[in-house]
Amino acid sequence: MAGTEHLTVRREGATLVLTLNRPEAKNALSLPMLVGLYDGWLQADADDTVRSIVLTGAGGAFCAGMDLKALAGRGMAGEHYRDRLKADPDLHWKAMLRHHRPRKPVIAAVEGHCVAGGTEILQGTDIRVAGESATFGLFEVRRALFPIGGSTVRLQRQIPRTHALEMLLTGRPYSAREAAGIGLVGHVVPDGTALARALEIAERINACGPLAVEAVKASVYETADMTETDGLAAELERGRPLFDTADAKEGARAFAEKRPPVYRRA
Repeated sequence: MAGTEHLTVRREGATLVLTLNRPEAKNALSLPMLVGLYDGWLQADADDTVRSIVLTGAGGAFCAGMDLKALAGRGMAGEHYRDRLKADPDLHWKAMLRHHRPRKPVIAAVEGHCVAGGTEILQGTDIRVAGESATFGLFEVRRALFPIGGSTVRLQRQIPRTHALEMLLTGRPYSAREAAGIGLVGHVVPDGTALARALEIAERINACGPLAVEAVKASVYETADMTETDGLAAELERGRPLFDTADAKEGARAFAEKRPPVYRRA
């Protein structure tokens, strides 16, 4: 299974679990981590037996953002991955879900620090679970930097603009409860249990028709900026073919026979 020294990959049933694995640096972004992330997104979408993705961090942290030591010119781990970056200069943005959206649902399981680039990656995920002691925030302005991972565009579309601007312009930390209150995360759970809850959610998704799940996710995102009329037309175009699939017929049979369905992506 794929992975790098700073990104581990494992399977939990039909869920691919990607773990940011640089705990000594609170999982600050590194080149090996970015390469591993992008490869993980591609692996999940290429494997039809994977029906969901969980993104989490090792060592009690999610991600503390970019490695500022590297930004200050002190070098970055994983120089041997430079060829990957040269071959695809957009790789880091795809890894951070700025220029790439996986077909499969992505669930974030957050413990500890999820700040700066961590909060930016979070905005590219679909469902978010946080431990009670998790910390969120976009600290870039405090360091005279710009949150160029997409936050000035995405955040105001995901939470009320007044909260988005306060987070962006003050650079202050937000608790998990406060993040939930403004809609940045959907679940707050006891510390140490975010991954377990994320996997529970993933299992519920995995039990559903995979073609339907992917079509529903795609429809939500592609219609987000449409007028209601255009959005409803696009929804019909994407959704109507699902009713003719073998999976839809299996879903109806299973309901009538009071048994769990067996979906085959057909």
